[in-house]
Amino acid sequence: MQLSIGFWSFKALATADELGLFARLSGTDGRTVDELAKLLDLDQRPTEMLVTACASLGLLERRDGRYVNSELAEAFLVPGKDHHFGGWVQMLDRRLYPAWGKLTDAVRTNRPTSWNPDEQPHLFASEDPELLALFWEAMHSLSTLTARELGVHVDLSDSTALLDVGGGSGAYDIELCRRYPNLRATVFDLPPVCDIAAGKLKAAGYEDRITVAPGDFLTDPELPAGHDVVLLSMIMHDWAPEQNLEILRKCFAALPSGGRIVISELLVNDEKTGPPAATLMSLNMLVETVGGRNYTAAEYEHWLRTAGFQNPQTTTFEAPGANGAVTAQKP
Repeated sequence: MQLSIGFWSFKALATADELGLFARLSGTDGRTVDELAKLLDLDQRPTEMLVTACASLGLLERRDGRYVNSELAEAFLVPGKDHHFGGWVQMLDRRLYPAWGKLTDAVRTNRPTSWNPDEQPHLFASEDPELLALFWEAMHSLSTLTARELGVHVDLSDSTALLDVGGGSGAYDIELCRRYPNLRATVFDLPPVCDIAAGKLKAAGYEDRITVAPGDFLTDPELPAGHDVVLLSMIMHDWAPEQNLEILRKCFAALPSGGRIVISELLVNDEKTGPPAATLMSLNMLVETVGGRNYTAAEYEHWLRTAGFQNPQTTTFEAPGANGAVTAQKP
């Protein structure tokens, strides 16, 4: 039953977020249903039903007849807060929820349903700038929380220059540079994405330690040199095995002797029976990509050795966007 009605919980969360419920409650001593109905310009009946559902999910609490944000909602669902997760919720609701509604089509055709490969060359070639901006905002919130855990479990204190291949908005770089004061970083990504990253870096006050380098890690013959560690954060699941091996070979060529590579991903277990976060993200790659899926640590270790790296090791942790990191060294 819980599996069958899972989407009810998500749509309650997404609707409350879209209506601005959590923002309206932030910084107040709570509001009654009638007060919320007036603020949100809604009828009393649906307002009461929505806030009741949100309370049951742990998003709201009721105190003396008034609803307030739970600690969870106040931290993650109020715009402007450091850990705001709303971009991820909105991206799921507007982009992936409709695509997953066509999952059967994706399974039958082995084609993505969130975009049409016959009409655009790749996932990020959408002509809808608002949707793309929403996607990258979602990735930034997801990556920020994940990078903090990665920094705890993978020691970069001996590294000085990090190349973030497919670095997106620069969230990983900001968090890792914040944790490791001697670290500098470069975000390597498509030109429009680098523009987004530059804005995020400036807003965070890290433009002096983190630079952007426009490029395409699939088509460029080589990656920027001058770094002693390469990071692939939530990137490899987008691509087929042969593409991943080629990416790793470029990373190997870009690193000096003794340089390290770090792959941060939601890893499927070697038995391919779980965990759900990784296996369901893998299924998400069916509706989002042409050849991607989530891989096992054993698969990554094999590719790393094939590309020339030595001593691959896997470290596990729990974060929104990854549950582990596979590291290796260039001899």
